[in-house]
Amino acid sequence: MFFYNPNFYYVSIALQAICAIHCIRKGTQNKWIWIIVFLPIVGSIAYIFTEMFNGRDIKQVQSGMGVLLNPGGRIKQLEANLHFSDTFNNRVALADAYLDSGYTNKAIQLYESSLTGPFTEHEHVLTRLILAYYVVHQYDDIVRIAPKISRLPQFNHSRAHTFYAVALSYTGNQQQAEKEFLALNGRFSQFESRYQYGLFLQREGRYEDARQVFNRIVGEASHLSGRERRDNRIWFTGAKEELKKVS
Repeated sequence: MFFYNPNFYYVSIALQAICAIHCIRKGTQNKWIWIIVFLPIVGSIAYIFTEMFNGRDIKQVQSGMGVLLNPGGRIKQLEANLHFSDTFNNRVALADAYLDSGYTNKAIQLYESSLTGPFTEHEHVLTRLILAYYVVHQYDDIVRIAPKISRLPQFNHSRAHTFYAVALSYTGNQQQAEKEFLALNGRFSQFESRYQYGLFLQREGRYEDARQVFNRIVGEASHLSGRERRDNRIWFTGAKEELKKVS
């Protein structure tokens, strides 16, 4: 039963908040607000299907709700799919689910075993493998595989590129690391990579350069939209904290 899921309380609160805000904006609060408050899950689901989605969306919403309320169920299904048919697509789908759910080592094993035959340099697998290696600090492995996709245009401003730069810095390739960080630099964008560049400069003892990087990050926040600020809040907060150390 999903009601015993440890995430149930947070799911309930999130659903209530989403539905309450939507019904207030739509002007239907007199009809729905008390139902949502006193019947948090049932009322919220009823509101979603009645007021927020049309018939075409129902199947998609049902699938998404299942994953939200019981994420382990999706993994079990994908494991069953792989057991029944050990294909490249089934391997990668399960590896993606493992990585997204925090089972990083399991994801790594599946990604690595998928890099065979015509899939030896598969872009999606290598990109996700870089992210997984980063989580478990396997920087040498990132440096080993990143060049296989580094020439692809989509690599240029990706998180995988950022993690490649970080990995280079932790494996003694400081000059190449800075080159990669500078390639990722840009105003009003790439805040994660620029934050990581600031940390790199700190580790190199270049505190004034690091201070300038963090100052630019913080200074640009006020010029962004509310959504952009929310999406990058972690980097703005991090930059402010690091400024306290280098000021």
